[in-house]
Parts: sequence; structure tokens; C-alpha cells
Amino acid sequence: MVKRGFDIVFSIIVIVTVLVWMVPIVTLIIFLTTGERPFYIQERVGKNGFLFQIYKFRSMKGVPPVNDPLLSDEESFRITYFGKFIRKYRIDEFPQFINVLIGEMSIVGPRPERQFFLDNIIVHIPRYKELQKLRPGITSLGQIRYGYADSINQMKLRARYDLVYLDNVSLLTDIKIILYTIIVVVKGKGK
Repeated sequence: MVKRGFDIVFSIIVIVTVLVWMVPIVTLIIFLTTGERPFYIQERVGKNGFLFQIYKFRSMKGVPPVNDPLLSDEESFRITYFGKFIRKYRIDEFPQFINVLIGEMSIVGPRPERQFFLDNIIVHIPRYKELQKLRPGITSLGQIRYGYADSINQMKLRARYDLVYLDNVSLLTDIKIILYTIIVVVKGKGK
């Protein structure tokens, strides 16, 4: 309950102080540079296997294949110049504070995966299924210690950090991860 309360308060603060001005600016730039919808919505697996729609600012041109899940390195040619910028500073992730507010995600938790990749990871790391006890997060120990994963093997390496988080869930751990995330964002260490 404490974690959920923290998520609600933190996401409201971000929505009121950041998203209210960020959304119009980023939306306009994306539309002017691509002519496409500014938001990217994709199905992910959440707590207890619940499927939900994750919200992101669009960083790629065109429509991804529906029945052929690709990783970002396989589609890097679709990333726009502005998309590279918003990924570097994790701006593309900010709409997920809406997912947090409505209870589909948490500020800190394991990154939500698509079902195809989740099933693949569980084959190699069966304990990874235990992460579904938690709400997925905007940021995670795996995100700050490993970063974005561009392959199944990288996802498996990052998964080990998320399992460490599972064994050490606490408000203090969440605050530490948030502080590290802020440093990553300010330094532009995203990709």
C-alpha cells in the first residue's frame, strides 16, 4: 500500500509539473517531423500476467510488424532524429506516468515485456515468472545497471538485475533506483 501510495503521489507530481507542458511540445515536434500520431501504444504483460497498453512518445517512423515481434536493434533504421534525442534522455518514457496513475505500472519495478519475449526469457530463467507478482515499472534496477536490451541474450542479462530487485523490494530501494534514474536521464545515457 505504501508503494502504491508513493506511485500515485509521484506520478501526479510529474504529470502536473512536467507532462502538462511536455506533451504539447513533444507532440507538436513528432507530428511536424513525421506526420504520424505522437503516441506509440503497445501491449505488454503486467502484474499477474494482466495485459495492458503501454504509452510512449513515438520515436520511430512507420508501423511495426504485428505478428513478428522485433527488438529495437532490428528496427533501428526507423528511429527518427528526434526519436534518438527523446530516447537518449528517456523522454519517450514519460507518458507511462499515466500507466502508473491508473494502476497498470509502478514507478519502479521490472520492465514490462511483450508476451513473446517474456515466454522466451522464462524458458531460460524460470524464476523470471516470479516478477509478475509485481507491477512493472517505468524504471528498474535492470534499466539503470544494464540499460536497454537489444537482443534476447541482453534481456536475459538484464533479467538478473530485476530478480535481485524482487528479493530486495522496499521503499528505500525504490528511492535509490529513482535517484540513479534521474542521474541517467540528466547525463543522457539512454539509447
